[in-house]
Amino acid sequence: MSCYNQSRGVSFFFLMGIPGLESAHFWIAFPFCSMYLVSLVGNITILFVVRREPSLHLPMYYFLCMLAILDLILTTSTVPKVLSIFWFESHTIGFKACVIQMFFIHGFSAVESGVLLAMAFDRYVAICAPLHYTTILTSSVIAKIGCAAFMRGIGFMTPLTCMVNHLPYCGPNVIAHSYCEHMAVVKLASGNTTPNNIYGITAATFVVGSDSIFIAVSYVLILKTVQGLSSKEARQKSFSTCGSHICVILIFYTPALFSFYTQRWGHNIPAHIHILLADLYLLVPPMLNPIIYGMKTKQLRHQMLKPFFATQIES
Repeated sequence: MSCYNQSRGVSFFFLMGIPGLESAHFWIAFPFCSMYLVSLVGNITILFVVRREPSLHLPMYYFLCMLAILDLILTTSTVPKVLSIFWFESHTIGFKACVIQMFFIHGFSAVESGVLLAMAFDRYVAICAPLHYTTILTSSVIAKIGCAAFMRGIGFMTPLTCMVNHLPYCGPNVIAHSYCEHMAVVKLASGNTTPNNIYGITAATFVVGSDSIFIAVSYVLILKTVQGLSSKEARQKSFSTCGSHICVILIFYTPALFSFYTQRWGHNIPAHIHILLADLYLLVPPMLNPIIYGMKTKQLRHQMLKPFFATQIES
């Protein structure tokens, strides 16, 4: 049987969508599309409001803008194709397009993990060393942190996609997924995939594991500092600002880890449940992040609602 890969000429895959729920694809697409539109509007609104309002030109909001940009990249690189599968039966995807999509999904997910770690560090400095906040988190430091998160995430995931690109594919070309997830593609390879499996597990575990540990340490130190505050109002304010970030962290890491490890070892979990949760992982966090920060962060909420109140006053 002839091989199909980037160098052999047969250069496409067939994305199944959600195996076992093919008959419901048309209707599933409606909530998916709604969540995608909410994500677009919410994250673009955050970028617009922070850019327009000088009072929001603070480290916390710069990191929030980085998170919004990453969410826009993650959703836009996957959801339009998923919707085309569900609504228009457009199941085929070119080999190069599949590898590029895989790079964006895994690479920018790793970058987002780094940004969440940076946001935890921002909260640590703001609460544990408030007098030095502006001197520690200067514009140049924020830029360096953002570049470091980007370089680390892309650096870890570039070899992963390069390894997938050079595997021989001589069997079925049907991907049992809605998008080009790494292991779903690797399972179709005819060659030795052990290096891919080892590197994929190692890279993901290192990125998520190290970030989770440092985030946990940051919040343990924050909790100790907050408990020592004499003012009840100050404690409530600190818990409120940290609560939104903790919610975002749990929403991001929980489905990500479930999808990652289920793809490798969750053979007893029905495929449609795994794929559906993997799809929601790319939709729910980007949709909820602007809502959570908009509701929990008073200054941002005020600026986002200001145009509506201004319109009511004028009328």
